[in-house]
Amino acid sequence: MKNFDPWSIVVIATTFVLFTMALFFKGLTHDLLLEAGVFLVSVKLIMLAYKSNISMQNIENELKELKRLLKNRDGVNN
Repeated sequence: MKNFDPWSIVVIATTFVLFTMALFFKGLTHDLLLEAGVFLVSVKLIMLAYKSNISMQNIENELKELKRLLKNRDGVNN
């Protein structure tokens, strides 16, 4: 959960609550497919944001490592 910001958690919870409410109010009708589609799009967007966050952290770590290596190299050459 450390890669999810607070707003992502709020969106996850709200989407799940609204989907559950739609199941109870609409029942198992053809509208359920529409509700499931909306739910799946929300889940896909959340997964995309999570993957983007992980990639960003990896890039940050690599940049920090490059910066450290360049500082060490500059210190040795001088």
